[in-house]
Order: sequence, then structure tokens, then C-alpha cells
Amino acid sequence: MDAFYASCELLRYPQLKGLPVVIGGGRRKEDDLLGKLQAAYPEGEWTAETFAERLDCIPVDFFPRLAGYTGRGVITTATYPARQFGIGSAMGLMKAAKLCPQAILLPVDFERYRYFSHTFKSIITDIAPLMQDRGVDEVYIDFTDVPGGQREGGRVLARLIQKSIFDATGLTCSVGVAPNKLLAKMASEFNKPKGISIVHEADLQNLIWPLACRKINGVGPKADEKLQGFGIHTIGELAARDLPWLTENFGKSYGAWLHDAAWGRDDRPIETESEPVSMSRETTFERDLHAVRDRMELGAVFTRLCEQVAADLQRKGYEGKTIGIKLRYDNFQAVTRDQSLPGYTADAKHIRQVAGQCLKRVDLSRRLRLLGVRVGSLVKAGTVPAPGATYSEAIANTPPQVNDHGQTELLFFDD
Repeated sequence: MDAFYASCELLRYPQLKGLPVVIGGGRRKEDDLLGKLQAAYPEGEWTAETFAERLDCIPVDFFPRLAGYTGRGVITTATYPARQFGIGSAMGLMKAAKLCPQAILLPVDFERYRYFSHTFKSIITDIAPLMQDRGVDEVYIDFTDVPGGQREGGRVLARLIQKSIFDATGLTCSVGVAPNKLLAKMASEFNKPKGISIVHEADLQNLIWPLACRKINGVGPKADEKLQGFGIHTIGELAARDLPWLTENFGKSYGAWLHDAAWGRDDRPIETESEPVSMSRETTFERDLHAVRDRMELGAVFTRLCEQVAADLQRKGYEGKTIGIKLRYDNFQAVTRDQSLPGYTADAKHIRQVAGQCLKRVDLSRRLRLLGVRVGSLVKAGTVPAPGATYSEAIANTPPQVNDHGQTELLFFDD
């Protein structure tokens, strides 16, 4: 999908089309926008009852701008006019404010994005049932046995999918057609937005080899830095290195994968069903927080994260038995701890109790930048017999322990 979150917002605020818009920061606070409108139009033109029906009438000048933004929010996505200023996903909002202070800042609305995600995927499976879900805004599709799927090298079916999604939602997407998932992923980025790109095996040297190695899905920043240290900048330069050299310098498994990727080889099938390994929620604070001086605020955040993870598990029908926490200190050092239960749970209170036990095993004397909660070892709810003892009993019977930092209390407990 093209700039998915931003595109979902532009359906709601069509007056922002063609403008630099970024999505990020905190959650939606429509009351703030309504209050500004009511103050500017005191004659009662804007009311809480009619606000949702008149979103497309909000003057552009009333939307918040990036100029002067302070905080640690990050961008989830940006419109293409904003990207022309060098703004991209995962960039800090403060940095983006320097690049494009006039950009409009909208908060995230995940419920809306999930709705449109479900909608466009349902449209695709009606046309091409063999679909692999790749997150909220991306899928892989196998055209092989779809009637007409091979016409014009797949372009006819790609156009049908684009048109069907746009007619039903008003959203656009870009399609990459190739012999395998590796090349299709790369091709989907060639002509955004609303593009269709077709890559045949014979196109490898002309279309793929000139690209930077980072364009390969699976080559991260560290691997790319190491490749560049060897003078390897493009996929073609990577393909020129032989397999023994790659395995010697990057390990047997990853080196072999790099060799195959550079030559456009990928035999992974479409996986129509895949089970999540874990679910997590985390948040980065606007300011560093201290476990003692900001105990109440941290406690509320901790509880909310556990409730959100529990809601995610329940909504998707899973339970987990490994519960963990993630902290990032003010010096950006990150630590994780986890603990396994005798059975499985998706209950917010149980998750919070065990996560609280994990907090006893980390240093809480330093200021915190990020806090996260994770539940792993997932199974479908109801598929595992209940354990003999309850989770609350298991926690209650655990004797207090002193960790390496001399802490004996669960700092974020409020029960």
C-alpha cells in the first residue's frame, strides 16, 4: 500500500492532499482540534455532535505543524510530498521538523488502519486466494494458478487488484511482479505510488544489480556497513563475490543467503497461514522517567501496556506462557528480561504480575527512556489444558528475591 497510514488519514481529511503530512507521535486528541475550532467560531458552528461529520471542512490552518515540535515521537509514515524533504518512516519528529517545519502532524489511529488493512486484504483474496500476510500494509500474492494471472506478464491482474482496492477504499497500492518473493518485494518499490513493475529473470543485471545492497529485504544497517567496508555497495558488486568468500566473512548460513539473494534466487513459498511467535507493546517517553520519582506515571504506563498486550492476544485468539519486559535507559542501553509460566494466559492482571517480577531483575536506579511488555510462546486460546495451580497462586508463592541492584519490591505494583 502507498504511504498507508497517511493515505488512510487523507481519506478523512481530503483538504490535506498534496501537502506534506506526517503521521506519528501520540494518539489522536480530536477534542483539542474541536476546542480550537469552537474558540475561533464561537457562534456554535462546530459542535461535538457534528464534528465527525465535518472533518473535511476543517481549515488547513487549524492542523498542527511540525515547526517547534519537541519530544521523542517518531514518524510511522509520511505523504510523498513530505518525503521530498528527506522525511521517512522511523525518523524522529524533531529531526523531521528541521527538514520540513511546515509539514502537518497527525497522530496515529491504529483502529482505522486495521479496518482498511482488513478491507484491502479481503478484496485481494477474492481475486487471488493464495495470499501471504506481511503486516498491516503489505502482502505477497501467488498469481500462478489465477485465471488470467499470466496475461502481459501479470500486469493485467495487477491492474485489476489496484482498481478493485481503489474502487472499494479510495486507497492506492504499488505492485511488483516477479518469479519469487525476494524480487517482487524489490520491484514493488520501483514506481511508487500507484506503480506496477515487472521483473523477469533476464532483467536481473539491468534492474537489480545497480541497486544498493540495502534494497535487499534482509540486509540491515550492520550487514550493509560491513559490506561497504569490503567495497561492496551494489547488488551487482555483491554478486561478483564468490560463495566461499561470502561464507568466510559472513558465516555459512548468512553468506550463502547473500549469494543467493544477489543472484535473485529465492525458493520460499507463499505461506497462507503463519502463527505469531509473540506479541508486544512498548512506548518511548517524552522525557526520561525514574522508577521512584515518577513511580505513579510509570505504573500507569506499565499497566496500560499490559492491558494492550492482553487485548491484542484476546482479539487474535492467542495465549502465551513467556512474559517479558524491555527497558531502554537514558544512555540508549537496552535490557530485556523474561519469565515462563507453568501454563498459558492472556489475562492483563496475570501478565502484569509476571512482568512485575521481571522488573525485579533489572537496574531501576537509572532513568528510563522506553518501557515495553512482551508475551511469547504463543498458542491458540483453549488448545492447552489449564495448569494445576492458578497464575496468581504461582506468583503469590514466589518468595521475594533481592536482585543484583538490591531491589526487593515490585516498583510498579499498585495492587
